Amino acid sequence: MAAHFDRRLRKAAVTTTVAAVAVAALSASQAPDVTADGNGRRTTADNAPTSDTPPEESATGNSRYYTDLPPLNSPSPAPTTGTPASRGSSEAGIPATVLDAYKKAESELGRSKPGCNLPWQLLAAIGKVESGQARGGRVDANGTTIGRIIGPQLDGNGFALIKDTDNGVYDGNSRYDNAVGPMQFIPSTWAWAGRDGNSDGKEDPNNVYDAALAAGHYLCRNGWDLADQADLKRAILSYNNSQDYLHTVLSWLEYYRKGTHEIPDGTGSLPVGRSDDPATGTGSRGRGTGASSRPQTPGTATPSPGRSPSKPPASGGPTEPGGPSTTPSTPPTDPAPPTETPTPTDTVHHLENAGATGFSAIAGDTFTKKISTRAETKAGEAVGKVRVRFTVLGDTDATFTGGEKVAAVTTDASGVAVAPALVAGEQTGEFTVRATVIGRTVPGLDYTATVTERVADALTRTGETELTCTPGGEFADPIEVKATLKGAVADKVAVTATLVKSKDDPAENDKGPYFKDADGKTVRTLTGRKTDANGLLELPELYADDAEGTYILRLTTPGGAVLDITLKVAKAADPTPDPSTDPSTDPSTGPSTEPSTEPEA
Repeated sequence: MAAHFDRRLRKAAVTTTVAAVAVAALSASQAPDVTADGNGRRTTADNAPTSDTPPEESATGNSRYYTDLPPLNSPSPAPTTGTPASRGSSEAGIPATVLDAYKKAESELGRSKPGCNLPWQLLAAIGKVESGQARGGRVDANGTTIGRIIGPQLDGNGFALIKDTDNGVYDGNSRYDNAVGPMQFIPSTWAWAGRDGNSDGKEDPNNVYDAALAAGHYLCRNGWDLADQADLKRAILSYNNSQDYLHTVLSWLEYYRKGTHEIPDGTGSLPVGRSDDPATGTGSRGRGTGASSRPQTPGTATPSPGRSPSKPPASGGPTEPGGPSTTPSTPPTDPAPPTETPTPTDTVHHLENAGATGFSAIAGDTFTKKISTRAETKAGEAVGKVRVRFTVLGDTDATFTGGEKVAAVTTDASGVAVAPALVAGEQTGEFTVRATVIGRTVPGLDYTATVTERVADALTRTGETELTCTPGGEFADPIEVKATLKGAVADKVAVTATLVKSKDDPAENDKGPYFKDADGKTVRTLTGRKTDANGLLELPELYADDAEGTYILRLTTPGGAVLDITLKVAKAADPTPDPSTDPSTDPSTGPSTEPSTEPEA
């Protein structure tokens, strides 16, 4: 990185000394937590943050990345319309579709994980160093890259060793994994981190909307708060475990926070330096993920800059330039492939259920049983020290403890990995938890789990006023009930209210009191209402038709609670005469009409 700055500054530097001093100052100012010595070499503090995320669980597999740093002058915010000159250089801008993907991902994470505080500028910074903003915004109208962006194969030769996990589906390589897409996910990580960011029903690492949302969820796992500097650094290092990577991303993050603007798709500039290029001077060869600036053919690796594909054979003596060698030539032979010592992961043949079955919990509760899996060889022997990934799949809001849908656990000496406890959400129904071996392509093992509705065993009415109404009128007093379970408040319990024909006939009545739906139509069965945090539920207004009589409103809940409420519809009673105002009894209003009992004269 310092060498990269040196190349920029040499153009204007008068002497080598001036250039070195400038490099030191700029490196210290643009890369957070980085200082420079008198020779312009970068140094980091002894307490520099680190990551314990293994390469096969990182986003990128710790592959290469672009090392270019931001321009020396930060941009001022500019409008998204106008001429290109009015919006600044393409290096400072972000292609329109790519920028839209980052901002939509920030908005979604703001709703689903508000405590993470993910800024879209962080996604932009990572997108810059991973793929140069999808190769300068070369995407189609749906946000899918024009040509796949594929990093080098992770074969252990200058990079991490990650054997194929997707049968070449994403990277076209059936022997090793490659980082793919604008955010450079390795297939094994995409398998659980992938998201559908543009609602097209697919999770495609080559789509910038899908990849940006997946990157956001990846950075927001483990309960990290990205407004906290320590958590921010942990998240970035888990994406690609390199101090140089951390400082490069933080530099672009700061740059974009000071202002950027939208540029047309396909007009962005491509970075130059890569972390596997000795000319960049990063000293972190093989520890980042910058993809090639050209689309690669799936299954092929681009030779790293500065590396010769082969070394010429040694000569037996000096030769004249262009002249024949004095040593007889021998046909080149392919070197024997190195012998790889099998790891515990390599010996895993299958996974077996190692624990309970019948996983069920009430909505909002923690599952009492934990899922456990045993890794075994073909002969059925236990395999310890193997990483097993547990992934929550399906249409559910259930998660593991901590709010994550993915957990990686190492098998113990008996070959068993126990997943964290599952926590049921509010969504009921069945879902799947899949166990897979990290770094090994073997069939996954699926577990079925079920979330049932919250229950109550008792319902009581909070008021005692008799509920009456005149024909065609409206019941004046609202109906409020309270749900309990074993005497305790039962919150978020679904309550069904039905106007039944009688206590003995639960069929819906076709006359008498009724509710109204959103369109004002008559409804005599009400669903979708739940008690609040205090177990209370107030029903909407009740109306009456012209039929007089006594009716029953029946309330029920999952768990067996039943409450019948009596409703009366009757004409208003005729008012009782007040003797004090009855003219027939008032002497001052005239003679009485009653017969006289006096004898005639």
